[in-house]
Parts: sequence; C-alpha cells; structure tokens
Amino acid sequence: MSAILVGSDRQPFDVIQQSVGSEHHVEGAQTLPELLDKVGRLRPDYVFMDLSMVRDLESGPNGGGLDTVWRRSPMSEIIVMSPPDKIRETVGAVKAGAADYVTHPLDPAEIKFVLHHIREHIGMEAELDYLRDKFWEDRSLEVIQTKCPEMKAVYGMIRAVAPTRSTVLLAGETGTGKGLLAQLIHSHSNRKDAPFISVHCGAIPDTLVESELFGHEKGAFTGATKRKLGRFEVAHTGTIFLDEVGTLTPAAQIKLLQVLQDGTISRVGGERTVRVDVRVISATNVDLEQMTQEGRFRKDLFYRLNVFPITIPPLRKRSEDISHLAHLFLKRLERQGHKDIRSIEPDALEGLKGYSWPGNIREMENVMERAYILGSPPVLVSRDFPTEVLACNAEPHHDPKAPLQPLAQVRRRAAEAAEKRHLRHILAECRGRIKDTAQVAGVTPRQLHKLMTKYGLHKEEFRRSRNGP
Repeated sequence: MSAILVGSDRQPFDVIQQSVGSEHHVEGAQTLPELLDKVGRLRPDYVFMDLSMVRDLESGPNGGGLDTVWRRSPMSEIIVMSPPDKIRETVGAVKAGAADYVTHPLDPAEIKFVLHHIREHIGMEAELDYLRDKFWEDRSLEVIQTKCPEMKAVYGMIRAVAPTRSTVLLAGETGTGKGLLAQLIHSHSNRKDAPFISVHCGAIPDTLVESELFGHEKGAFTGATKRKLGRFEVAHTGTIFLDEVGTLTPAAQIKLLQVLQDGTISRVGGERTVRVDVRVISATNVDLEQMTQEGRFRKDLFYRLNVFPITIPPLRKRSEDISHLAHLFLKRLERQGHKDIRSIEPDALEGLKGYSWPGNIREMENVMERAYILGSPPVLVSRDFPTEVLACNAEPHHDPKAPLQPLAQVRRRAAEAAEKRHLRHILAECRGRIKDTAQVAGVTPRQLHKLMTKYGLHKEEFRRSRNGP
C-alpha cells in the first residue's frame, strides 16, 4: 500500500480518500511546516500540494522550491492542486518538476486518471532504465551510476558512439576520469576483444614521441639497434587512447593526421607506409580550438579529432555523486585491505560534498585511500580525512569544557571560515589564476595574496595542469 500526503487548507482530504479507496494510505497537512515534517517521516509516494504552498516554498527563507520536498523524500511525486484561474502558474510548477496537476474543486475521476498516468510514466522510465543498463557490461554498472544530469548525458553519448567507428575527443579537467570513459567506449564497441592501448602523450619526451607512436626502423637514429613497432601497430584492429593530445609535437601531429586521413603510418627512418586499422580516442584538458587559433595545434587535425566531442563535468559540479563515488572507492579499498571498514560517518560525508575538489576524481580517490589507511573499523570518521578537505563544510566545533567566548569573537571566526570557503571556490573556478580570482573576488591581487597567505591557500593546488589555460 502506497502513501499519499495531502497539503491543503481547503480540506480536499476526503475527496482524495474516497477517490483512491483502500489502495492508498492518505494523510493530511494543513500547514507547510506540518507537510514538510510528514514528508520527512512518511516518505509518501504522492504529495498533493495546494499551489499556495508551492508559492510559499519558493518565497521562503531558503527559496528551495519543490527541491525542499525532494530533499526530504527524493522519490515522492508531487501533484499541484490549483484554482482554475491559476493554470499558467501551475504549469510553471510542472516545468519545475511536479508530476502533474489537478484543479479545484477536485474531481475523483481526474484524481484517478492523474495517479494512473504517473504510475504508467514511472513504469516506462523504469523499463527504459533497465534497457539502458542492459547495454552496459556488468562490471561497468557500478561506475556509470550517477544522479548528475550532465553525467547522464555523457553516458548517453557514450552509449550512442561506442558501437561506431567514429573518432572521439574527450574534454575535461585533469582527474575527471577521461581514461576510464575511453575504456568504457572500447569495452562496449565491436573492438572490445582487440587491444586497448593507452598513451599519455605529455609523458613522452618530444624526441621520442614519433618513435613511441609510429615505431622506427633499425638504424633510424643513435640507439635504434632493431626495428620497433609503434603503439598504433600494436593497437591494430583495436583502440588507441591518446591522453593530453594537445602536447604532441608538430611533426607528430602531421603523422597523426595521416593515420586519421588514410589509415597509414610511416615508421621513423622507414621508406614505406604501413596500413593500420585503429580507432582513435583522444583526450585533452586544454582548449584545443583556442590552441588552433593561436597556431599551436593544427586546425585540420583538430577537426579530425573532434568528430564526436564529449565534455566531462568537473567533480565540483557533481555533488550529487560524491556519496556514491566515496563508497565506491571505499568498497574497492576494502577488497584489497580487508580492514572491515564499511561506511563513512554522515558528518565526514557532508564535508566531502562541500569541498571543491580541484583535482577531481583522482584527488578524491587519493583522499579516500589516505583515509582508509588511517581509519579503523567499522566507519571512516572526520579525523581520518585531511582537515583542508573537510574544513570547507565544517561547522564550528563547540567544546563544552572550553571557556565561553564573546559573540564578536565567534562572529569573526565564522566570517573567516566563510571567507576561506568562498576563496577556495573562486580559485577553483578560475584555476588558480591570481588576476582573474582577484577580479571575481572584488579585491586587488596584492590583497588576494595576503588572504591566501592568511588561509594557507596555494594557487598551484587549483591548477589543472601546467598546460591548462
């Protein structure tokens, strides 16, 4: 039996109760605080709300709108009850996420129809989710779970492009998981049984990059004592992943363009071309299009690489996924460490959600590993995590044995904590650039340097890479 909560001062409770009979348990709430309290306790399947209550949610002190309800009960479907002359405003509530609306005076037939329609829609969505999940390999299901709309769009694009031969360009900040997504594309393609070769272009010395990618003949240069096959030949019939492709030398760019145009390579020191069948997935943490405008990257190569671009959001824009990712890393660490640590305390988890994560998922993985090493079963607690990570969202700690402090001192400490938290956010958004950060913060660069020194902030920790814009 599912639950229905009716929020109204018009007493439509009896009409809804009669309409649904014993199929649903129905409760009423005459005020907004009463409704929110019952939503948190009952977690109802459906919430019928007067339009006046929806207005109060939007104009309240937090201004959270319908999200105020969903934070207490994420799975509740909201139906707005509206006077007939307020339909335009009611449609706005539906656009904001309400499932449907009914009009006063309530019609039992309309109530039954709306509930039936919502159930059908939920069933169709569940079926679609099932079919989408069937696309992914079992080992991928944990990784692809997300509540972030931008990441859902990313996985949708991966589903679409994986079975094709198209060249893919993954764009995103350092540490956002571009390598993992490249593997997802390969493992769900018709090349999944062929090699997947990953190359970090920025880690190869400029003098060796052509040899590493395309191979060399014996005697091509000092030290070339025998023929060497390049990564493209090793990846024949499979996929090659070129990470930090923007760091390639001009000569390597020309040879890469040759591969993409006609499927052939030339070994260093060789006189003949070699045909290869390789799908190219590249990744960049810089703006390649801007590099082409500045003459640092070939425009024709950019167009060849950018056939199917996918932009990956940074972790700070995926706060909905922090809890899932943290527990996913914890589960992986537990498989290796066997310390019987199963969960993370709520306060620590809230702290992780409030951090800006300049190093993205890679930084989070390292933070979780450190916490796991320091932690004790059965739960990771706040003291296991770096203070700079949890400080952004930490509430002031009140020691009952500490002497009472003047209100002015408490205010000052709270203001400093808020100032540091906001500075971290601006620095992360501006990627550590002092001039841009000072402009956004409304201070001079000199003042910004003083503030950063005061709070122990360093611009380097907010930079994505040495090649970042």
